[in-house]
Amino acid sequence: MELSGAVISEPTFQRVAIVGLGLIGGSWGLALAKAGFAGQRVGCDRREILNRALRRQVVDEGDSDPAEAVRGSDLVILATPVGTILDLLPKLKKACAYNTLVTDVGSTKRLICRRAHEFFGAEPLFLGGHPLAGKERCGLENADAKLFEKCRYVLTPLLPAHQSDPRVQRFAALLGAMGALPHWTDAASHDRAIAVLSHLPQLLSSSLASLTEEQSAAGKLPLELAASGFRDVTRLADSPYSIWRDICLTNAENIQTALEALIQKLESMKLHLSDRELEHEFQQAAHLRDRLRGIGSGRS
Repeated sequence: MELSGAVISEPTFQRVAIVGLGLIGGSWGLALAKAGFAGQRVGCDRREILNRALRRQVVDEGDSDPAEAVRGSDLVILATPVGTILDLLPKLKKACAYNTLVTDVGSTKRLICRRAHEFFGAEPLFLGGHPLAGKERCGLENADAKLFEKCRYVLTPLLPAHQSDPRVQRFAALLGAMGALPHWTDAASHDRAIAVLSHLPQLLSSSLASLTEEQSAAGKLPLELAASGFRDVTRLADSPYSIWRDICLTNAENIQTALEALIQKLESMKLHLSDRELEHEFQQAAHLRDRLRGIGSGRS
């Protein structure tokens, strides 16, 4: 289901708590304001980050205690690293009102949804989420009110019936008002796909940058010769390990499968450097790029 962006005409939620005010959490606060959200935006993070968020009007009020921040909120967005989301789920269950919708922005979904299923029923209700939007640099200073515009926002209900819950429908409508494109799937399918489409590109970029750093430090490679192609491919290497540690830990099996497939592909290209079989790889790659241009937006 995809909804076009529109300014919110009336509050879909009265009070939204955003736990974690980094790139994604901060962008949520700014995007709500840009879309005309008339309710209260409550932030939760370390005191120094809260102060910066309040000065920038990312949120209207804040509390450094997650349980206090979510109290009285009818929408809770967990915008922390995956490991922290897993730790927060049982702690926040008691603090949330029965009618609250709790969602997250984690880059992996199976373990989060499994843990949420242990602690959440329908009161409060949990909805897995993952915005396919981001930047190589994280932090509140990089938050952007337009971050979610024209990006696919994956939603993974714990049960198929939850998709028709009024709270979930209001959340999907809120995403549409912010310009995002809701995409419904199950947690396992999400993690298999994202291992190839997001996690593998990150590891490829980081490994190439790491290899280049080793060779450059040894005096074997002049970095002055790095042009736009190399810079484009290694753009993701700016992403911090602190974010990717939990992602790799919670999607290791799928990432390992993706890495093995890529290694086989590279071995095949290595064998065919001197013959026309290599042309087939380039043709397949060009065909994929054409298909992606036809699909359109869906930033990651």
